[in-house]
Amino acid sequence: MTDVTLRPMARALLHEYYRGFRMDSAIFADMSRYREYVYSPEVVDAYFDRLAAAEDRVDFLVMLGERPIGEVALKRVDRAAGTCELAIHLQNDTVKNRGYGTRAEQLAVACAFAEMGMKAVLADAVAKNLRSRRVLEKVGFRQVGEDGIFVCYRLERADWERKNPIGGEV
Repeated sequence: MTDVTLRPMARALLHEYYRGFRMDSAIFADMSRYREYVYSPEVVDAYFDRLAAAEDRVDFLVMLGERPIGEVALKRVDRAAGTCELAIHLQNDTVKNRGYGTRAEQLAVACAFAEMGMKAVLADAVAKNLRSRRVLEKVGFRQVGEDGIFVCYRLERADWERKNPIGGEV
């Protein structure tokens, strides 16, 4: 398997990612919001500009070799509290169920703890999205709440370091 890496967000690669993007109905809690995705260069440029201007997040492209297959973000970064929230989207079904999302989440969490000094990483998943929930649990997150629509997770730095010593192999 070609290794999955994270690369800082770049406009051209974001366009490449979104040209192959397909919406996944499993990510929607409210199916009335589900619509077929249509690539628009103007929309992707505006999205990139919003990400680049945001001060409370760090965004990466998930790369499979030289090909962008996903995006992962550490958002709502609260340096005072030492927390951030993990978010991930993979491009389409051809890159799902292959371990790529798990690896990307592991790398993002390692960045949050080792490079950003976070104390905990938060995440949520739509309750019906069992695939996302399993990946979060595989990475080490533990469920801390549920509201009927979303399941909330938390991963403490100390728990991560017990299984993945900082400086060791992730």
